[in-house]
Amino acid sequence: MSTTRFRPSRRFLPACAALAVLVAVAGCSSTGGRRAEQARAKAAAAAGSAVTTPRWKVAMVTHAGAGDAFWDTVRKGAEQAAAKDNITFLYSNDAQTQNQVQLVQAAIDQKVDGLLVTLAKGDALADVLGKAEAAGIPVITINSGQEYSAKFGALTHIGQDESTAGQAAGAELAARGRRSVLCVIHEQGNVGQEQRCGGARSKAGGGFQVLYVDGVNMPDARAAVAAKLQADPAIDTVLTLSGPMAATGLQAIQDARRPVELDTFDLGEAVVAGLKSGSVGFAVDQQPYLQGYEGVDLLWLYRSNLDMLGGGKPVLTGPQILTRNDADALAEYVARGTR
Repeated sequence: MSTTRFRPSRRFLPACAALAVLVAVAGCSSTGGRRAEQARAKAAAAAGSAVTTPRWKVAMVTHAGAGDAFWDTVRKGAEQAAAKDNITFLYSNDAQTQNQVQLVQAAIDQKVDGLLVTLAKGDALADVLGKAEAAGIPVITINSGQEYSAKFGALTHIGQDESTAGQAAGAELAARGRRSVLCVIHEQGNVGQEQRCGGARSKAGGGFQVLYVDGVNMPDARAAVAAKLQADPAIDTVLTLSGPMAATGLQAIQDARRPVELDTFDLGEAVVAGLKSGSVGFAVDQQPYLQGYEGVDLLWLYRSNLDMLGGGKPVLTGPQILTRNDADALAEYVARGTR
């Protein structure tokens, strides 16, 4: 009998892999599972992904409210990274903290391979993220809650340091000679928004007030800002903390019929149009597309190669000060939903 080892042809391999379930076939049983996995990965790559790693599942759970275009941009970045990385991407959101906690628990129950989560309300998510860690699910925090990230067992945090971003805004306000600033917080209890206003106050150098409004009820928010501008003629600048609130702030300024500058955090079509026309002085961009894209991509890197960026520190996506000079270049990317 010949001792030459049998080498199955390519056409024979699928049959060999099937037979291996029933009988032990030399030359097939040791490699059939691996080759089947490789075949599935190659098929996924042919369908649009750029990698041949397994089809992992990643969930993103945010504190986003309904209709906020900022989070559409975050999600788009995550979805495009997931398509490249052969990842099934699951997205859920709720502005109510306890509902967000339940959504995180639902992702854990689905046994996802990675979890992206925002920490706008800090300690409220401590227990459920502890459950994710106990289940062996790698977690990356994005956008908000940088100071809680490591404490809750996350691999890293991706976003901008909100105090630093606020200081950048304050320095720009001072450079522009703004004397009395009204900073509008539209989500009371949001740590990041408090940090933005606090950082801006520390560098603005002039008068500085904070106004709390309900960002879910834009007509009421508009009326509250307009009333404040009418009541205090010293205010020469409104600083908003989101693209949608910037649009509302511009309407409030029109209602007050006063020459007040509007500056803001974050972008949006109305903000870019305002930069171009001069009705918006500057915007502080945190690049939300990057937060979603890098969040998914870093989980893929960790799952596939135990890689992680940051060296124990946050991976910063901002701040970036944008002015009228940037408006024309930005318009195309804002229109397609990536800036």
